[in-house]
Amino acid sequence: MITVLGIGPGRASLRLNGSQKWVDQADLVIGSRRQLDAFDTSQATEKLFTKLSELKQTIDDWLAAGKNVVILASGDPILYGIGNWTIAQFGRDAVRLVPGISSIQYMFNTVGLSMNDVYLTSSHGRVPDFDFLLTHRVVGMVTDSQIGPFEIGEAIKKRHLHRTILVGERLSYPDERISSYTEATVEKRDYQMNVVIIKDEG
Repeated sequence: MITVLGIGPGRASLRLNGSQKWVDQADLVIGSRRQLDAFDTSQATEKLFTKLSELKQTIDDWLAAGKNVVILASGDPILYGIGNWTIAQFGRDAVRLVPGISSIQYMFNTVGLSMNDVYLTSSHGRVPDFDFLLTHRVVGMVTDSQIGPFEIGEAIKKRHLHRTILVGERLSYPDERISSYTEATVEKRDYQMNVVIIKDEG
């Protein structure tokens, strides 16, 4: 059995109670160094997250041996997370999903903004359709180094629109930073582990 364990945006207090029990029952625990360091994995073998092709082979081998595998997932596993990939590769019956608080959910709660009718998306490994996105009053987006806050601002300016852009970096960590911009003021810089809310104030 594969368990995809959502571990929230980062801070230990934001993980669901009982998260450690899934790790305790695992024969193999897969995650990034940061994720693995957040748990006591002394009862299991650790494996750092690798390329998805290598990850699939590793999991296949352990499942064939009748072992339990836990994959640590930042945020929530099925909100642009590895839970979606895991189900696609191994089938729904082989995967147990344990939810976590997503970074987008954390961001909206931190700034006190309702998530009702929000459009949620990600720019990881994709080029967003900004013409479509900007028809929504509020958008929550997980971004990457290729299309981040600055590029979003440029896309808004190109369409002669006006939006408030809220950027949350390293959410729930001690050095958390939340900034508010418009399309004209958003800085061109490196943004760390960020979530963006695009809000139409009209």
